Amino acid sequence: MLRWIRQQLGFDPPHQSDTRTVYIANRFPQHYNPQRFADNRIISSKYTIWNFVPKNLFEQFRRIANFYFLIIFLVQLMIDTPTSPVTSGLPLFFVITVTAIKQGYEDWLRHKADNEVNGAPVLVVRSGSLVQTRSKNIRVGDIVRVAKDETFPADLVLLSSERVEGTCHITTASLDGETNLKTHYAVPETAVSQSVSTLEALQAVVECQQPDADLYRFVGRITVTQQGEEIVRPLGPENLLLRGARLKNTKEIFGVAVYTGMESKMALNYKCKSQKRSAVEKSMNTFLLIYLGILLFKAVLSTILKYAWQAEEEWNEPFYNQKTDQERNSSQILTFISDFLAFLVLYNFIIPISLYVTVEMQKFMGSFFIGWDLDLYHEESDQQAQVNTSDLNEELGQVEYVFTDKTGTLTENEMQFRECSINGVKYQEINGKLVPEGLTEDSPDGSSPHMSREQELFLKAVSLCHTVQISYDQPDPPGGDPFSHANGFSSHMEYYASSPDEKALVEATKRMGVTFMGSHAERMELKAFGKSEKYKVLHVLEFDAVRRRMSVILQTPSGAKVLFTKGAESSILPFATSGEIDKTRLHVDEFALKGLRTLVVACRHFSGEEYAEVDRQLHEARTALQQRDERLAQVFSFIERDLELLGATGVEDKLQEKVQETIEALRLAGIKVWVLTGDKHETAVSVSLSCGHFHRTMNILELVQQRSDNECAEQLRRLARRIKEDHVIQHGLVVDGASLSLALREHEKLFMEVSKNCSAVLCCRMAPLQKAKVVRLLKTSPEKPITLAVGDGANDVSMIQEAHVGIGIMGKEGRQAVRNSDYAIARFKFLSKLLLVHGHFYYIRITTLVQYFFYKNVCFITPQFLYQFFCLFSQQTLYDSVYLTLYNICFTSLPILVYSLFEQLVHPHVLQSKPALYRDISRNSLLSFKTFLYWTLLGFCHAFIFFFGSYILMGEDNSLMGNGQMFGNWTFGTLVFTVMVITVTLKLALETHFWTWMHHFVTWGSIAFYFIFSLFYGGIIWPFLHTQDMYFVFVQLLSSGSAWFAIIIMVIACLFPDVIKKVFYRHLQPTGTQKSQLAEASTPAVGCVESLCCYAEGQSGCSRLARLVEQMTRRCGCDPATRAATRSWSDMEPIYSNDLSILTLSPIEASHA
Repeated sequence: MLRWIRQQLGFDPPHQSDTRTVYIANRFPQHYNPQRFADNRIISSKYTIWNFVPKNLFEQFRRIANFYFLIIFLVQLMIDTPTSPVTSGLPLFFVITVTAIKQGYEDWLRHKADNEVNGAPVLVVRSGSLVQTRSKNIRVGDIVRVAKDETFPADLVLLSSERVEGTCHITTASLDGETNLKTHYAVPETAVSQSVSTLEALQAVVECQQPDADLYRFVGRITVTQQGEEIVRPLGPENLLLRGARLKNTKEIFGVAVYTGMESKMALNYKCKSQKRSAVEKSMNTFLLIYLGILLFKAVLSTILKYAWQAEEEWNEPFYNQKTDQERNSSQILTFISDFLAFLVLYNFIIPISLYVTVEMQKFMGSFFIGWDLDLYHEESDQQAQVNTSDLNEELGQVEYVFTDKTGTLTENEMQFRECSINGVKYQEINGKLVPEGLTEDSPDGSSPHMSREQELFLKAVSLCHTVQISYDQPDPPGGDPFSHANGFSSHMEYYASSPDEKALVEATKRMGVTFMGSHAERMELKAFGKSEKYKVLHVLEFDAVRRRMSVILQTPSGAKVLFTKGAESSILPFATSGEIDKTRLHVDEFALKGLRTLVVACRHFSGEEYAEVDRQLHEARTALQQRDERLAQVFSFIERDLELLGATGVEDKLQEKVQETIEALRLAGIKVWVLTGDKHETAVSVSLSCGHFHRTMNILELVQQRSDNECAEQLRRLARRIKEDHVIQHGLVVDGASLSLALREHEKLFMEVSKNCSAVLCCRMAPLQKAKVVRLLKTSPEKPITLAVGDGANDVSMIQEAHVGIGIMGKEGRQAVRNSDYAIARFKFLSKLLLVHGHFYYIRITTLVQYFFYKNVCFITPQFLYQFFCLFSQQTLYDSVYLTLYNICFTSLPILVYSLFEQLVHPHVLQSKPALYRDISRNSLLSFKTFLYWTLLGFCHAFIFFFGSYILMGEDNSLMGNGQMFGNWTFGTLVFTVMVITVTLKLALETHFWTWMHHFVTWGSIAFYFIFSLFYGGIIWPFLHTQDMYFVFVQLLSSGSAWFAIIIMVIACLFPDVIKKVFYRHLQPTGTQKSQLAEASTPAVGCVESLCCYAEGQSGCSRLARLVEQMTRRCGCDPATRAATRSWSDMEPIYSNDLSILTLSPIEASHA
């Protein structure tokens, strides 16, 4: 127990050494003290049943507002304060409870998911037999059996499989997004142990590194004891089966667990996403601190004025309030502190505690509208937009920079073979045949084409140098030839590859007569023009980001040893010594200018002595336990040289629909678009031009192929001078990865100066971490712009997580980007509506919500402060404690919540057709200090009108009742409170542009509820109340005609100047949004109903609502068929007002109406 406590505190880490020793089947030698390892439970939950209450309370009270109200509540309990502790305790309890329920429910879902994973049944070898147990019970050293299509329950070292050679195929899509089949291997000494009995007798020990988050790194060795002899074999990533990966095309495997539970590589890659905070939330916290300062100022001023007033004898101890001896003898300092705290309690409602819970509810409920939007639904893939975090909704309306990947984001990631260059001659594919450029294929289909040696070798190289796997619809024949699918293969086999390029190339060679038939053990089979050929795989030199190429060493059917390699032209051409190098380089550039993705293919033939040396060096490097990666890199460089160039391929990746329109809309909205891609320079520029990222008239600046810091700095200075001297409106910048590294190392400011003056920036040859670094560079620049990153692959995750807002594209490269994003959409074109419409709406809604909350609380508490001047600062409360408690919870809460969910300044179609309206809300303009000051001063002005209007009324004539009875202080406070509730509610009504039946219901319903509640509360003697100061007060107030007249006059006096101000500003200094409102209002209004921008889940209910409203207004005659018409629109179509109902007509529907 003591050791466990020390481990939790970090004083006694569980792993003392750099390696761990795992005894297979947990057969420990005598007197061995086994290492302690984590169990196999996965824990993604935050709380347990025991720590939920204390931990959740601790986290909630870290919020300054919650902690502040807790202090106020405790002060009310400890000293004699003018208000009941309930006035602070009840709202605090409400906020804490609602938040705890929300967080508890979310954590319960995580517990539920964990229990499903941890309780999954698994089979382990124990005591000579297979035993079924739960996944959480697996221990390090257990031998686990996994069947086809099952996921691995822990990180396992492969011991054996159904295949004699001990191989298996897996997919790791859930880990890294790669969907290809990967081959993993068992060492020969354990591969023969294919039964439970032989595995039980296996004596072996695995020594490996301690848990590491790197999915592609594993260093270890296995020592197998056979007949008293110890055989040592190295272990690498190809021997490790990762938790979360899935077994494919293999009946069953056995593996030994080496990393379990939270020590597995999958768990170590769980990213605790850094808490992203929106600009609105940061402004809100700043305003809270300002209001806290106002509160402290009021409390200190009131305390000082109280003592100044009491300096006169007659007011210090009036005849009706004589002090006790204890009060006379008490400490002046303690009395001052007590009075200060009492005033603090009296004015504490200026801090809006319910603001937090209202904002959370608004964000949570508002996030559903994105998923419900039919315009963001992709019918082909049956995918709707999804929201992974609702905390950043309003940030969608503040984006200034968009960083986007190219492949799979701007393009479809559907590759189609277009052209190739073989031995310096360009070819196209026509009817499945290679035809030299400029010629046509006249030979009839089905005739055997004549292939030169160079063409045939090129096609074979492309068919053999890859990681493509084949899946068959029908099961493998037991005990048969692994290549027995050769007959009738076309209807049964399908290619799988991690790279769409590889799949496209292998499918292209198949159409041309060279078909890859599959690989089994160490053999690969081709069918070249009807003739079967089998190649023995000697070595595979895996692709890595440094070399940017992959190679395979094969033994041909004739016994010759040959190396085939392919990769980027920059990683192949420098090592080629023969072949048409110059012509091929020219063709590669031509392919790139057409926007094609290029690969260069080469080969090398080995003599017997050369291959023996290659084999020796590879074996030594792969069996090294120290610096294995470095030694392998050296050997790969030794092998991949003196290459014979065979040719190059050009594969097309077509653009997604409406990419050009989307980028242009973002540019008009004032958003700068940066494309970050790993493609070569020419390809990336060509795609940028075709998608509208670069214009033909744009001045393209280049920062490429820089080799030194000085060269890079000089080029940046030249570019900066060109931008200043050129009178071109728009510039575009192209940067490659190597030059970017130099620019960011020493010349960040210079690079930023150049890039910020460019309308579009293209970064090519980018590594994933470079993408994140570029985003961080812009994000942390002095202007602090809001950034958005969008991508579809695992290589985009770091960029997505770094940006203020991360968007995942549901593409063909797994779901890694989607899982790590804040929002996910099916196509890039949906980004336009997500930002220009949803972002605009969310931002204006929450900014008004925040400022309105502060405004209504200033209105609420300022009369309380003014009242102290008329009651000798005796801390007498102006309002009844029930009114104090319910003001923010009931009387004024629903109208602002409904407003913050449904408000629309202009129609969504207008926002999309006029992207420049997005600029009206940029740089947090609606939540600037100026607007905050306006709302605050407005609150003070209205509060003065409430208080002094009521005071003048009662000061002129105290006997306002018909029977001559006088109004008392509770009647005065209730009059002020009544005017306040009506005014703040109507003020929000003036701010509302998009009226629905819900707005009407909560606006007039809130006022009606206040009157009804006050009548019941003050009209009945409630036996459970200790005192009832408000008894019959409200009834008496309403029975006075003068009071009704005063209420109407004060409400008009508050709101009329605001109306005048709005009218003058709208006509003298209108914003772009206000101009659009005027244009929209000038067209005939149509009252047909369509819910919340076409939200699918709202259709059934709103269709009934539509019929009801149409029957009432008789203004719409469209039938259901018309209502289902397409919602396409253009700038030329008329725009219709949407202020009459929750729903709006599309232009097509309007024409029918």
